[in-house]
Amino acid sequence: MVEGKAGDVQVVEPAVINRAVGAAAIGNITEWYDFGVYGYLATTIQKVFFTDLPASAGQIATFGVFAVSFLIRPFGGLIFGPLGDRIGRKKVLSLTVILMALGTFALGVIPSYGAIGLAAPLLVLLARLVQGISTGGEYGNAMTFIAEYAPDRRRGFFGSWLEFGTLTGYAFGATIATVLSAVLSDQALLTWGWRIPFLLALPLGAVGLYLRRRLEESPAFAQLQENEKQNERVQSLGGELRAVFTKYWPAMLLCAGLVLTWNVANYMLTSYMPTYLTETLPEQHTGVGKTASEILQIVVLVLLMVVITFVGRLSDKVGRRPVILAGCLGLVVLSLPAVLLVRAGGNTSTFFGLLVMGLVLVLFSAILPSTLPALFPTNVRAGGLSIAFNLSVSLFGGTTATVMSALVSGTGDLNWPAYYLMIAGVIGGICVFFMRETARKPLPGSVARQG
Repeated sequence: MVEGKAGDVQVVEPAVINRAVGAAAIGNITEWYDFGVYGYLATTIQKVFFTDLPASAGQIATFGVFAVSFLIRPFGGLIFGPLGDRIGRKKVLSLTVILMALGTFALGVIPSYGAIGLAAPLLVLLARLVQGISTGGEYGNAMTFIAEYAPDRRRGFFGSWLEFGTLTGYAFGATIATVLSAVLSDQALLTWGWRIPFLLALPLGAVGLYLRRRLEESPAFAQLQENEKQNERVQSLGGELRAVFTKYWPAMLLCAGLVLTWNVANYMLTSYMPTYLTETLPEQHTGVGKTASEILQIVVLVLLMVVITFVGRLSDKVGRRPVILAGCLGLVVLSLPAVLLVRAGGNTSTFFGLLVMGLVLVLFSAILPSTLPALFPTNVRAGGLSIAFNLSVSLFGGTTATVMSALVSGTGDLNWPAYYLMIAGVIGGICVFFMRETARKPLPGSVARQG
């Protein structure tokens, strides 16, 4: 609710901003809860649905199904992104959160390969496609929603709460998977225990739907609807797509490059490292068991939850560009030492290797949710952001675990995770060179906002 306007400054009640941020973040909790569960139970999922494949091929197939859900995400972005610019962010977010929950829940009720044969992995693929399409529309609209509610001088802080939801969801899913793996026998986990966390996604999604339906539309979109002189507003899906790829292609390229850097770092830590530690690196070499490695990762995620909003607040003071550039330099300089620490063995060395990766990652996760929406004006913000974001994630982020499995297996070089991160850091640095500073400034197409 808009509390009042003073000239060209719009003021929104703090309580309304807090509700909006919380409701948007819960969709990320639902999404990353699924990823946390899937990543930590990947070995069990492989045994349930890909039992007819050799171990290395089964691992690649398991991560391949994970990657396919990302490859379909651009279609979700093409559908739900422009839809958010036409019917509103709130309506789209209400739809995507329940679709995500249903896709995750469905995975928990699919019979095993032993029960129904080839139909089992095909149904898993179908469930991941539903989840992929919904997440394709979820994140771009959620970033847009928070950015349009947040005051200009605190957008970095409020935007960081979206990724706080990411870390919460992943840590929650990883914790449940770890506890089940620790307390259940291998047979019980394989037979029925692995299904429990996927089934819990449905009530989680129902809570998200309830919270989102109680919200009002973002002030920027409401302002756009009320403006009788909507000269720049794209009225049709085809018109918006043409505008996004012709008029706003520089912003699209910049967005895709920043997302590439961010998500390679993100999925390297959250999706590939659990398998790298427990399957790729032999236990006798690392000295870290499966349960211990999972606990170490959860501890790192919790530490990132503690610092992420402070990093977001920092960007409101010093600017987005310096913090993002520090992250890019961190990837180039610290990735190889981090991987070598992980490879060195022992709980302490492994923990600090993962922590270095996490602290570099948080420099992107805390900042980019407030940076990327500022690349586009209100009338194409959800569409342009969703399309560029999901194209980049599908090609480079969600495929990280699959590519790493193939490269490490094919070359025998255990340092490939570091090389990949370093390349991503160089690409991110190039993007920072071309981006303009957006901290403490109104979003394009919006009036100044206080709150």
